[in-house]
Amino acid sequence: MPRTLSVAAAQFEMRPVGSFDDFAAQVRDLLDRAAGARLVVLPELFTEALFTIDPDWRSHDAARLTRIAEHTDRYTELFAAEAAARGQWILAGSHLTATARGHENVAHLFGPGGELHTHSKTHIFPAEAEWGTVEGDELTVHDIDGVTVGIAICYEAEIPEVTTALTGLGAEVLLTPSYTYTEAGFYRVRHCAAARAIENQVYVVHCPTISHLTGPLAPGFGRASVLGPCDQAFPADGVLAEARTNEQDVITHRLDLDLLHANRATGAAPTHRDRGRRAALYAKYAHAAL
Repeated sequence: MPRTLSVAAAQFEMRPVGSFDDFAAQVRDLLDRAAGARLVVLPELFTEALFTIDPDWRSHDAARLTRIAEHTDRYTELFAAEAAARGQWILAGSHLTATARGHENVAHLFGPGGELHTHSKTHIFPAEAEWGTVEGDELTVHDIDGVTVGIAICYEAEIPEVTTALTGLGAEVLLTPSYTYTEAGFYRVRHCAAARAIENQVYVVHCPTISHLTGPLAPGFGRASVLGPCDQAFPADGVLAEARTNEQDVITHRLDLDLLHANRATGAAPTHRDRGRRAALYAKYAHAAL
């Protein structure tokens, strides 16, 4: 039986909301548009929209963004209920979450059977340090219908060691929610996501937050995509699906895992195999790598 996984990237546009219910209504609209996908990916820190519930939000500085952690319980209740009702897996982007260590940028993966997996971002982008966030220390992978997925949040996609580890753990699909303030930032993540797809011979679902808001919230530039290796079995540019730029949008694509593994075995550039083939060589120069 063919191994496939239908994925959707739900490109969320942050807008001022008057209540959590308003935010939830926007989420449900996007999920409605992703009907039929088995896995839906939302962007990094799209829950910053909850900051605007306070009518005086424009007078606050960015350091107070951690206040959105007050909505964590309702956020988890919302997505647990939606995943169950829709029979979908939902990577509900990431959310600033209060923990014993401080505030962490945590991705939440909700399953239709009540499953909840989390991943705390291991490499905080310099601007995030202004919020007092701390970094996670764990990398893991998760099974969705026999397909192994790993999570790399935004800046983590720019750190090859993160996705090398995830692929080593068996990841076939990398889920990359992001939030980039500039066009340059978007392309850093997008180009790195494409590179990770090529060097690890995996699929990448990249989903950015879009925003046209101004301070203290940062704008969000992006264009969601589903990426694969650049090889004969795939589009020449590796782009399997792509959203509209800087608009709320949803894209879907059915990933063929059998094709991916065939490409690892017989592709023109078998990078997944060759990256590990010279492990002894890399170890020889490990002292110079960091």
